[in-house]
Amino acid sequence: MPLKICEDLTLCLDFCSKRRRMADKVLPQRIRDLVPESEAYMDLLAFERKLDQTIARKRMEIQEAIKKPITPNSQLSKYPGKQKRKFSSFFKSLVIELDKELYGPDNHLVEWHRMPTTQETDGFQVKRPGDVSVKCTLLLMLDHQPPQYKLDPRLARLLGVHTQTRASIMQALWLYIKNNKLQDSHEKEYINCNRYFRQILGCTRMRFSEIPMKLAGLLQHPDPIIINHMISVDPNDQKKTACYDIDVEVDDPLKAQMNSFLSSTTNQQEIAALEMKIHETIESINQLKTQRDFMLSFSNNPQDFIQDWLKSQSRDLKLMTDVAGNPEEERRTEFYQAPWVPEAVGRYVYSKVQQRRQELEQVLGIRLT
Repeated sequence: MPLKICEDLTLCLDFCSKRRRMADKVLPQRIRDLVPESEAYMDLLAFERKLDQTIARKRMEIQEAIKKPITPNSQLSKYPGKQKRKFSSFFKSLVIELDKELYGPDNHLVEWHRMPTTQETDGFQVKRPGDVSVKCTLLLMLDHQPPQYKLDPRLARLLGVHTQTRASIMQALWLYIKNNKLQDSHEKEYINCNRYFRQILGCTRMRFSEIPMKLAGLLQHPDPIIINHMISVDPNDQKKTACYDIDVEVDDPLKAQMNSFLSSTTNQQEIAALEMKIHETIESINQLKTQRDFMLSFSNNPQDFIQDWLKSQSRDLKLMTDVAGNPEEERRTEFYQAPWVPEAVGRYVYSKVQQRRQELEQVLGIRLT
């Protein structure tokens, strides 16, 4: 479960990052008001958002699909680029049960079980002597890769999952916990069991780390495929051959292409370049809009615009040069006729005399009195 939470967090962070990039491409409302045709661009952005969500979902589905390992018993057929699996590679075990009264307790069962040294074959042939028709039962146990498990009937009804891989069962369990808000709001590592969980798991509260242990007692081996067949020895019986359809899992022939799609960076680089070009274009549009507002303000009222502009430039100049006071007032004679000017001049002259006195004392090495 922690891994699933981390994956959700990673996806969430990626999505937030994508939203930030999307926001940089949105045209401001004031520009859309000026150019009505720009709504077509906004429609494209909305379509791109939906397309990105669809691609992200499909990418996740592809990642889940390629997690299934390629069966090591596959071998190449005579057609280049294709794979052909032998019949026995689909099964973990095969049991044929014949009439116990006819063949005795020691000879009525035919069993085949996969071993590490098993050589795959395209079929099985079983022969037994007899001159009467006999019923037989075939039990086929599929070799699922990755392994699958059958859930306890009560938990299967609760989760809507009957036989699945352990990862799929854990995902279904997590979705049930999340949808029913069973995760403790204060202690996130705990689950508060509802009445169904209490009946099935036998506890009122548990940690996330306890789920695999609790789940282990509720998992069983999948049910075998059962086929009832009549072996007929009647020469007039035309139905001596029977065919049965069995659904099996095979490697997706597109797995190589899916891997190539996930690992390819060519399209991503091209998309990134186009994204950068869009960002630069939007930035250029915003700059042009600022210049347009500047020129439009000047054309509407040139005198007020110039005065306001000079004031703003004066403030900016003072900030950049760290100038104190008001240079505009200081350059006029009226500024120096104020009552405070004589005292300010005296203080200024006194400070300069003291500064010069200290310099002379340092040079002569004596203290002047």
